[in-house]
Amino acid sequence: MILAGDIGGTKAQLALFDGAGSPRAPMSGLRLPTRGSASLESLVEEFLDQTKARPTRMVFGIAGPVNDNRCVTTNLPWQVDGASMSAQFGAPVTLLNDLEATAWGLGTLESKDLEVLQPGDEQTGHRVLIAAGTGLGEALLRWDGKGWQPMPSEGGHTDFGPRDSFEDELLHWLRAKYGRVSYERILSGPGLADLYRFHRETRRGHEPDEIAMRFDHAEEPAAVVTETALDGSCERARLALEQFVGIYGAEAGNLALKGLALGGVFVGGGIAPKILPQLRRGGFVRAFFEKGRLSPVLSRIRVSVVLDPKTAVWGAAAHAFRLDG
Repeated sequence: MILAGDIGGTKAQLALFDGAGSPRAPMSGLRLPTRGSASLESLVEEFLDQTKARPTRMVFGIAGPVNDNRCVTTNLPWQVDGASMSAQFGAPVTLLNDLEATAWGLGTLESKDLEVLQPGDEQTGHRVLIAAGTGLGEALLRWDGKGWQPMPSEGGHTDFGPRDSFEDELLHWLRAKYGRVSYERILSGPGLADLYRFHRETRRGHEPDEIAMRFDHAEEPAAVVTETALDGSCERARLALEQFVGIYGAEAGNLALKGLALGGVFVGGGIAPKILPQLRRGGFVRAFFEKGRLSPVLSRIRVSVVLDPKTAVWGAAAHAFRLDG
């Protein structure tokens, strides 16, 4: 029996699988909050107490850099050690970067699980994955002539590079707030909320008083920005979301160039499916392929949004199946 999980900055999705079954056919599953939880071990204990399961292997995709089966999480105050968890639970525990787990999951998806933003051409080659949610994750998938081998990355923490005077101003504003500015400072839920605050402080776009109050008191202010941008009730939110999508597309293009991702670019994470109407308007794709002399290369690459929110769980399970041979 396999326990697979996607451990994010705000929630964890855990599922049990029969090792003889399919990585997309869990026997049972739970969604548990990670924010406020003491450790991954406590979440696993809670899951096992509720399900009475005794897994023989565990694989977790976790938001943070994984080295030697250990991880210090990026957006949680956790230090996770796969070896000590193996001893505690009496089953081998494998930690994967969460985007590496999602990358393994791409192979389990069907066409209905993807929305194509740019059809591109049918090409064989490497792939890349970018995913904005609580943070910004990135991964590469190396084509070895037979299949794609996921490679973890912490590319979301690379330095933000502004493309115009507006983004120059944004960079200076963020630098005053945080010091160093990475792409994750913008391309994440907290980043979208900061984009809205930047528009407020620089007096860009109209902000109705009611929406200002909702934003200021919201537990998840980025959700207010998304909702009011898409329903047209707040010009300031619309401008912030348009800027977010443009920077998202530009960084997806950067990643495609670094990985020479002729085999496709995949946009995962929790934010993209929620802002599909804005992604469909073309700003993402324009920013993606506007790369000077390399624009013709990027215009031929297929760009797809991952719609299945459990792709990382399927990927962790698929990796576990692979380990069991």
